[in-house]
Amino acid sequence: MNEDDALARFGLHPTAEALVEVRALLEEQTSRERRSQGEGDTELMRLFCVQLFNAGRVEDSLLVWSAKTASMDANASIDLRLLCGAGLAETKEFLARQSGSAAGRALDRIAAHEAIGEFEGFVVGDATAEYEAYYRDP
Repeated sequence: MNEDDALARFGLHPTAEALVEVRALLEEQTSRERRSQGEGDTELMRLFCVQLFNAGRVEDSLLVWSAKTASMDANASIDLRLLCGAGLAETKEFLARQSGSAAGRALDRIAAHEAIGEFEGFVVGDATAEYEAYYRDP
């Protein structure tokens, strides 16, 4: 599956049923990318993360973080704000309540990027519109 296939199959706003498959496909690509940089398709991983962002479920933030941290290429391809589809405050609260070290690292990264103004003016709807424009006019 490539980006075009995933867009045709799921769109940018997958149904709840399709999100189950999107998560599984993202986990598969993440695993491949962790095994060997370049084995996973980081552009496809990014699209899956955009689809999860658009779903707005805070629970997906750790899956997106896992994908982002799979490799140097994945880190560069997957925007940090893609963790925050449920909103910045909601995501930070969720991550703060989690016990794993991955959640702590994600929260630390968000805080560091907030400190340099990266999340200034962040609005989920605006980010969604940017991703829609990007995938509509690549």
